[in-house]
Amino acid sequence: MAHTRKRAGATVLGLIAIAAIAFVPATPAQADPSIKDVKARVDRLYHDAEAAQERLHDARIDLADLRRDLAGLRADQARQDQRLDEVRDQVSDAVVRQLEGEGISTVGQVVVSDDPGAFLDTLSTMSSFNDLQSSMLADYDTQLEALEIRQEATDSRAKEIAELTEQLSTEKATVDEKLAEAKSVLSDLEAEERERLLSSRSGVSRMPSSVPASGRAAAAVQYAMAQVGDAYVYGAMGENAFDCSGLTMRAWAQAGVSLPHSSSAQYGSGPHIAASDLQPGDLVFYYSPISHVGMYIGNGMIVHAANPGTGVAVSGLYSMPYVGAVRPG
Repeated sequence: MAHTRKRAGATVLGLIAIAAIAFVPATPAQADPSIKDVKARVDRLYHDAEAAQERLHDARIDLADLRRDLAGLRADQARQDQRLDEVRDQVSDAVVRQLEGEGISTVGQVVVSDDPGAFLDTLSTMSSFNDLQSSMLADYDTQLEALEIRQEATDSRAKEIAELTEQLSTEKATVDEKLAEAKSVLSDLEAEERERLLSSRSGVSRMPSSVPASGRAAAAVQYAMAQVGDAYVYGAMGENAFDCSGLTMRAWAQAGVSLPHSSSAQYGSGPHIAASDLQPGDLVFYYSPISHVGMYIGNGMIVHAANPGTGVAVSGLYSMPYVGAVRPG
């Protein structure tokens, strides 16, 4: 009987243990990412795409320079080839004249000449002729060597262009890939959350009522501020959409200042300015290597083409990793 009670007690304890286990909360599944986390990831993807786009701008500038160099080299090569043909013709004519008897030996001249003065004149002429021959042959060698140098330079530039063209294709693919990934992240969110994310303006400041710019900078600032709210499109430079360097390039063009369509190239377009000396219109640069540019508008704020989710907006000067500033013009 006691044995039976022990066995029943054990059974009851076992059932209690099973029930307890059943009511222990399971390990919670990993929580869905918050809007803040998703926004941070999308912003990183947007910046990766922007960095690739700015490298693409740099490569296009380099490619244009290389093509100008190549055109010049090919023109030099054509001129050199023509000069070589001229020298080759001169040498050929000299050889033909020699073979036809024009270059009679000095001994022959002594035998046939009855006039010593004429002989001396002929001897002098023959000496000059031989010198001319020697000079032409040396010139031919020089011109041939110069042509070969130009051909090598032309081939080298053509190879660089081919490599850079391939790089352009790679950078464009990177832009497309990062942008597609950002869109994919957004599409995974519920529609309402996606709208909240896209409409959020993290780091965007209130629009200033006025910007105290003067001189040519005033025209640049006025143009940039007028674009606030426009779309951000990779590679765009207006009228209604911009990327970061496209906006600053177009803005300063209103002041008659030509800037390259590249943030890193714009960083080398004027004197560098300390942060404490910033004035409205100065260009401010971000990230290392440089891959974003905006325009300072005073009171610790900038106007810039931020990213596809934000467009052209006003933000704080230090809302991104600050590198330095340049004063165009």
